Amino acid sequence: MERDSMDSPRRGGRSEQKLRAIIVGGSIAGLSCAHALLKSGVCRVMVLEKARALTGSSHGAGLGVDAAACEALEDWGLRDKLFLKSKPLDREENRAIDTERKVFITLASDAEYRHRAAQWSELHRILRDSLPPGIVHFDHEAISFEENADGRGIKVTVAEGGNTQSVKEVEGDFIVAADGSMSRTRQYYVPGDKRRYAGYCAWRGVFDYTNEPEIHESIRSIYPDIGHCLYFDISRGTHAVLYELPGKRLNWLWYVNQPEPVLKGNSVTVHPDEDVIARMHEAADRSWVPALAQLIKATPQPFINAIFDRNPLKQLVFKRVVLVGEAAHPTTPHGLRSTNMSILDAQSLGKSLAKWGRDNLDSALGEYEMRRLNATSQQLLFSRHLGSLKQGLLFEPKGSFPWHTADEGMVEGLLQRNMNFFQWRC
Repeated sequence: MERDSMDSPRRGGRSEQKLRAIIVGGSIAGLSCAHALLKSGVCRVMVLEKARALTGSSHGAGLGVDAAACEALEDWGLRDKLFLKSKPLDREENRAIDTERKVFITLASDAEYRHRAAQWSELHRILRDSLPPGIVHFDHEAISFEENADGRGIKVTVAEGGNTQSVKEVEGDFIVAADGSMSRTRQYYVPGDKRRYAGYCAWRGVFDYTNEPEIHESIRSIYPDIGHCLYFDISRGTHAVLYELPGKRLNWLWYVNQPEPVLKGNSVTVHPDEDVIARMHEAADRSWVPALAQLIKATPQPFINAIFDRNPLKQLVFKRVVLVGEAAHPTTPHGLRSTNMSILDAQSLGKSLAKWGRDNLDSALGEYEMRRLNATSQQLLFSRHLGSLKQGLLFEPKGSFPWHTADEGMVEGLLQRNMNFFQWRC
């Protein structure tokens, strides 16, 4: 069996004395960890990603990067690149929509929101292209691992090009499991752990208005702060999200209560046929103000995400294996936490390793777990609550719409700033 260069004997040189970190997963969480561990100064890093490439798509997801995550990216020398490829989200605004009269009232807003709006693929590219050559290994799937008998190292069996007949071993001091919401690593240590369907799906799309500026003007007439505001429109048993991305693109999501859909494999994405899209267009006219309905109908290739999360774990570290990102805390999207928690996981892990040094790995991993477990658990549960609140699932009958009688405390509860550790710095 072939061995990787990370297994080379330690000869006492400075680089040879560094901890060998194997990161499983080359998405935003895994690449953030690569930056953070290199920044710590005590690690050599290898990222294993089973996909041939992770480039995103022209109609892929938008995301919001909060102030604390921006500070982490600045610490890794990436702030200017992010700001070049993102737009400010300075405000959050929640509005109640009267679907019959097609009017709205503002329920609650936060004028100090301090996020940046970016395309998933752009943030991923920034993280990937800023790493030294030879760190990220695409088309490399970690198919199994084995802890050393002395408990002080770990071997990973890797298949290249999807060929499980041709494998090699990589040996490291610890593994960072950044392999997503369907993490094999998590399943190994937490058998029987099931994902939880939230009770609704999200239609979503990105619209490029370069050649149709009239649609943007129509949106601006109803959403005057588009370009630096995150809008939530809430109606009976549903809510929509709208914000602008760089490059004259409008990112929208529309959450719909429904039974759990039939999905293929581990995917949570459904690509609907023309009949399903046509029915969605009819529902958009009934549900939203004309400008938003027009935007939804003009968007090519909208798709559906089923919304899942998992219950919080009681630990994030299992001997020399540490969970980060969606492998640690798959969450619903309502607090914009998935990407931000991933980046802050990475920053916290890197800082803990820098503090404790290569000879105190167990202490470093223990500190990471202590710092992140409570924060991520509370944010996961808040995001779950926020989605249920905005979808009307906390009221009887389900999907009812009490906002016309809501008191000040209820409408304040719509804002993300009520989340524990919001904008928290590691």
